[in-house]
Amino acid sequence: MPRSGEDKHARRPRKPRSGPLKGEDAEVKHVVDTHDISPDQARELVRRHGNDWRKIDDAAKIYKDEK
Repeated sequence: MPRSGEDKHARRPRKPRSGPLKGEDAEVKHVVDTHDISPDQARELVRRHGNDWRKIDDAAKIYKDEK
């Protein structure tokens, strides 16, 4: 039971991820292969936009244009 004044449904603060999520490596590799950007840039995009491929594609094109 929660103590008085505590919400039993309150979320714990999230810790930063230290490693990739399941499937994230494959997504990063796909972005690197299709957009010719660095793995670090691709990883950042996948973490920032999740599985929203339209946003990932748009951001990857911006990275590529900056080269």
